[in-house]
Amino acid sequence: MRLRTILRHRPKTRAVNKIGHALHDLDPVFERFSYQPSLAILARQLGLADPLLLQSMLIFKQPGIGGEVTWHQDGTFLFTEPQSVMGFWFALEDATLENGCLWVLPGQHERGLRSRFMRVDGRLETVALPDPPVFDDSKAMPLEVPAGTLVVLHGSLPHYSAPNLSERSRYAYTLHAISAAANYPQTNWLQRGAHLPLRPLTGAQT
Repeated sequence: MRLRTILRHRPKTRAVNKIGHALHDLDPVFERFSYQPSLAILARQLGLADPLLLQSMLIFKQPGIGGEVTWHQDGTFLFTEPQSVMGFWFALEDATLENGCLWVLPGQHERGLRSRFMRVDGRLETVALPDPPVFDDSKAMPLEVPAGTLVVLHGSLPHYSAPNLSERSRYAYTLHAISAAANYPQTNWLQRGAHLPLRPLTGAQT
């Protein structure tokens, strides 16, 4: 009830949670930024073969109402065989403990994926994978970073962000890339379709 009351009394521009998932292909400003050559070089240096840009999101984490994002792995939602998804998280504003910065579990990406978010009989479900790893969130580390920082996230790295109860927003822009050499199943929730094919990160228009 309190959240509804807060939302009623704030401008709509300060109530938006997220915009996605193809800004990098549908908006010229995000396209120029996302397909920049330096990002393509970085992806190759990090071992991502034949990178394709799959998803983009503008995350607002609004002051006072920015919700918690529980522990998760990007590979759960953007599953490939073998695992290839890589996240590029750009801080558009300072990210601090007060406004809901990222937290990670260093080294625990080596334990593999815990689950998949997928289509099952026409419904979206989270399905546990065989022998799911147990994560030790007592090892959690906050990533407080200034605006302009790029955080690179392995697809199996557990990460989290707390609610933003402060008076400052925590805007971020995220990109997710996968390898063209990996299989991207039709059971994944996000499907681009023939009308919006994936484009190589290395084939950018500049």
